[in-house]
Amino acid sequence: MRREGRLTGTAAAALASCLALAACSGGDGGNGTDGGAAADGPLTFWTPHVQPDRMAAQQEIAAEFTAETGIEVEVVAMAGADQDQALITGAASGDVPDVVLHAPDLSAWQSQGLVDSAAATSAIESLGADTFNQQALDFITIDDSYQAIPADGWVHLIAYRADLLEEAGIAVPTSLDELASAAQTIRADVGITGMAMGTQAGTPSATEAIESTFQQTGCELVQDGTVTFDSPECVQAAGNFATLADSSAAGPFDVLSARSAYLNGDAAFLLFSTHILDELAGLDADNPLTCDECADNEDFLMENTGFITVLDESNPAQYGTTLNYVIPEGANAEGASEFVEYMLSDGYSAMLGTAPEGRIPLRPGNADNPTEYLDAWGTLPMGGSDQSVADLYGDELVTSLGDGMNAVSRWGFGTEDAVLAGEAFAQNTLAEQLEALYSGTDPEQVVADMAAAVQSLQDELG
Repeated sequence: MRREGRLTGTAAAALASCLALAACSGGDGGNGTDGGAAADGPLTFWTPHVQPDRMAAQQEIAAEFTAETGIEVEVVAMAGADQDQALITGAASGDVPDVVLHAPDLSAWQSQGLVDSAAATSAIESLGADTFNQQALDFITIDDSYQAIPADGWVHLIAYRADLLEEAGIAVPTSLDELASAAQTIRADVGITGMAMGTQAGTPSATEAIESTFQQTGCELVQDGTVTFDSPECVQAAGNFATLADSSAAGPFDVLSARSAYLNGDAAFLLFSTHILDELAGLDADNPLTCDECADNEDFLMENTGFITVLDESNPAQYGTTLNYVIPEGANAEGASEFVEYMLSDGYSAMLGTAPEGRIPLRPGNADNPTEYLDAWGTLPMGGSDQSVADLYGDELVTSLGDGMNAVSRWGFGTEDAVLAGEAFAQNTLAEQLEALYSGTDPEQVVADMAAAVQSLQDELG
């Protein structure tokens, strides 16, 4: 649920300094080659999956690649928040990694010439562009060129208590209007929170919730350089958001308290990422099941939870994010491409298996079997158990989550508006305006103020 953002402030100054250093250094790479890694040296792979068990799994996959190809790989733990500055510094000295697993906002790297688009395009064409999730390809397309190779991602879904909806006579919602009405009814008639989601003003979780819900009405942040957030669709969404927030019986939520409310049995709906799947099954010791019924039946929530992976079939736009393999300019492009292609074929299932609940494949299959990797993903064990998504929730959810990834939509990504959208997201520009909405200010005025804040940011960015 993070975003690696545009280079601003200190990072921009560092870039200028690094470029000057590069000019003085003559561009000799840190591995003794002209401008990049040695073709015959080990590949360097930066991964944001830094947890010890995931690092061990990735090192094992890399070792299998080495055994098959003879190309050694050094797997380096590099949190997403640290990758921007580290790549800038490496580019200045000519010592860049060969592959980086990175979030979808590539506009800053691409605009600074840090990405080898030709290498990414070659890898995608070798694997087959039609074997990838089209939305994911759109995210990494800038200036009509691929800037990275899609790997995996997660999508927001809405978990709901099927038993409570049935008791209250509420049909499963199929639009934001229906969802807001259902949440309000639960709060009034059942006395518990209708919708648990990030609503705390000015926070990243509220920023995600805004983008996730507002898209359901067709609301757009910006289109073709014009801020469009004061549209009737956005006004409608703001009114629904206020209703959803007001359905809370416990005040504003952040992402952690929202999840806790659902696991405690105190909410009928939960807006969350696919990471909730292992937690609902009781596979995450850090987030135990605490509902009253769970004491006697640890499967109670799992048995009584349904999922909405695409809320409105007529407007399939779901918030989510993707991770992509980036080959930096100056890297060992040939070796890096071979490694990436391995990670998206022979090594794909093992890589997804490091955290299957949050790593849905963006290459569902290959030319011979279009769903091979999605099907395999559904059988991968979660949370250190021997149970998979398919085992716990059925094959239908596996297919549905694949459909959800096909509907992943992010404001501005894959367009010339990516920098503005990314910066508005990083600065929580919209979420900063939520207190006015909660205090009863007319939604039309709130979205007008939100639009003005985005416009101000656009003016600052130039």
